[in-house]
Amino acid sequence: MAEAHEDDDIFVYMGGDQVVPLNVRRVKIDKSVKIITSQAFEHRRRLIYVEFHDGIEIIGKWAFHGCISLKSLVKLLGVKVIEIGAFNDCSGASEVEFGDKLESIGKCAFQDCTSLRTIKMPSVRSIGNWAFSSCVRLIDLDLPEALETVEEFAFHNCQRLGRISMPLKDGMIEDVVFTFCPKLATVYLVGGIHNTVASLHLERWRNEMKREINRINQVLPTTDSAENENTEAIQQWIRSVIRQIGHYKTQHKELLKDATTILELALWKAKMNEKEEDSLGEVKAKKIKLDMQSERSERRITSGANIVIKNVLPYLELK
Repeated sequence: MAEAHEDDDIFVYMGGDQVVPLNVRRVKIDKSVKIITSQAFEHRRRLIYVEFHDGIEIIGKWAFHGCISLKSLVKLLGVKVIEIGAFNDCSGASEVEFGDKLESIGKCAFQDCTSLRTIKMPSVRSIGNWAFSSCVRLIDLDLPEALETVEEFAFHNCQRLGRISMPLKDGMIEDVVFTFCPKLATVYLVGGIHNTVASLHLERWRNEMKREINRINQVLPTTDSAENENTEAIQQWIRSVIRQIGHYKTQHKELLKDATTILELALWKAKMNEKEEDSLGEVKAKKIKLDMQSERSERRITSGANIVIKNVLPYLELK
């Protein structure tokens, strides 16, 4: 990360309509600034360092477009919105880090950031068209569980992208997202899907789900990214995994219902037999005039069946 030196002039950005010098090299964003306005630093080609702070919430349209010398870590922990083209063609930036407040990354926001190797965005919900297009050095991509939409061409021409992790959501990945990503070969699912699979009742079901989840990693290396086959394969695979896990969750629930009934009857019967044996030894036959329905209800409670059914079995249900 580039650092400011005492002998360098540091321009303090106050926001609003303030004009940023064309030859600016080092910038400090004032603590009062929450929004970096549209085109504020556009084409400041000598800009190498920006000191951001955690109170910044919005990076405006084309705010840093064309800042080709910006090489420092872009750390935006408080930012919620990255607007259209905000860091477009910042070809020197190698790392971008967001906090847990980020909601959206706009169209073309990081397009042509040709040095970008890593980007951390743990809470983003939407990624716009062409957002990371031609980030040719991006290798790994971690998409968070909160993500809802990845729009068309978002990762077009990310030529070194080889692995992505992503949540299991149908319709999240739009068409032609990963065109011209020839090295994309591995997809890993994040979220609760792995815990759900591990909790399935039958080992056969667990094994079949693991095979289906891993199937994409056999398919992807054989697809033609130039023809968008990889995006289509991921979309179809997501639908298949969702459909199959839904089927097994239904089967699991049916087995659990059957097991609940069997357990209830077994506990009830054991307690019933115990009480009947006690009754034969201690109560005279002429005095046995019981309401069997109420007696069975009482014995069901004292047998422990209610406790097990209400407090134990729900933990066996799948989420």
